[in-house]
Amino acid sequence: SNNAEMILLEMQDPNTGVRSQPQRLVITTIPHAITGEDIVTWLADRLQIDVQEARSFGSMLVALGYIYPLQDHKRLVIKPDTSLYRFQTPYFWPTQQWPVEDTDYAIYLAKRNIRKKGLLELYEQEQYNRLHKWMNHKWDFIVMQAKEQYRAAKERKKPDRVVFDCQERAYWVVHRPPPGTVSAMDYGLDRRTDPNADEVTGDIHMLTINNMFLSRRLVKHCATYIGHDPFLSACLPSNPWLTDDTTYWNLNIVETPTKMRVERWTFSFKELLSDPRGRDDFRLFLKKEFSGENLAFWEGCEDLKWGTAATMKEKAEQIYKTFLARGAPRWINIDGKTMEVTMKGLKHPHRYVLDAAQTHIYMLMKKDSYGRYLKSPVFKDTVKKAIRPEEHKFKNRRPSLSPIILRQQEQELRAKMAANAPVDITQVMSKLSKQGKDVPPRPVNK
Repeated sequence: SNNAEMILLEMQDPNTGVRSQPQRLVITTIPHAITGEDIVTWLADRLQIDVQEARSFGSMLVALGYIYPLQDHKRLVIKPDTSLYRFQTPYFWPTQQWPVEDTDYAIYLAKRNIRKKGLLELYEQEQYNRLHKWMNHKWDFIVMQAKEQYRAAKERKKPDRVVFDCQERAYWVVHRPPPGTVSAMDYGLDRRTDPNADEVTGDIHMLTINNMFLSRRLVKHCATYIGHDPFLSACLPSNPWLTDDTTYWNLNIVETPTKMRVERWTFSFKELLSDPRGRDDFRLFLKKEFSGENLAFWEGCEDLKWGTAATMKEKAEQIYKTFLARGAPRWINIDGKTMEVTMKGLKHPHRYVLDAAQTHIYMLMKKDSYGRYLKSPVFKDTVKKAIRPEEHKFKNRRPSLSPIILRQQEQELRAKMAANAPVDITQVMSKLSKQGKDVPPRPVNK
């Protein structure tokens, strides 16, 4: 992927890259558009390969989401003609490894549904209905976010609006491929199905697409976490289950985290919040940005959600007074629609009454604060101070046996020693005589 991105940067060079110019698309002029013919020609000349190989390499860049078509969104290939393409913004490059979450996809579909006035494509309508059913508890929030993004987009100039719509749609075509357009993100180039094949419909095909999607997520998850799996990779300084050395556990108790523990915080925002030490570090960063109330509110909602039923109403009122009421000491900034939904729910509080507001703040921290935190001096200082334990090497050391096995071996040894020990007949007779004296006399029947 790094080599592909280096080529991509060369392609965008204003002097030696692919020739780009404004192109008219229907009634809108799109800036910096390039043709498929120019892409293939440039690749063949730069890489010294034939046209067919250049076309295949160009199709790979399209299939991976580095270049996107402006006209035929479903066909993730390079056409060596005057078909129009644009370079994808680096924010959407696959190497960014942003978690592709259903909430974001639901907001995108809801926004398209508003713009198209309900006229989504068949597969998009099916996905929209599925997500609506699955996320019914926070659908008001999703629609509200979609409306806000739609309103913000309408304020842009029309060419910018069209470009962003194409960028966003290309991203979701790659990560949520429609039937007949299985992305290269699923299986890799060697096993990518033909995007030009006829579209196959039916439940079996949709099931296949879903299985491919799940397989892709599983592969991506395994690739990310393989270095942190003690069964697949070596633990540092050693695996306590194999060596009886508890240093690994002790290192994860101390205040200063290990390098691998800090590394997990970069995998996702969810991973950062799930680690108490990571959350403390993020809290320190937010405090310096004067936005610590966002994390405090999120934690309060978690406490309400997982706390006891007896204190539920009291906690909801306390959260409202602290973060949501007018003039609250730690007031948080949420939009009017979310506040309206929250206030309506607080009349009859329950565990999930603050879900819409919590999700709003979570998304705000994830898309805004989390990225800045990873680039902040706070995180860099934590990485610098992180413990890097050296590997403990033990010669011919085996793990200790289970206590159950040790007890069994001890009992077997005692039984064996008792069986082999010489018998003292005097002691045996003495014990029998003593037992006879202790037995009470039987009553005489008259």
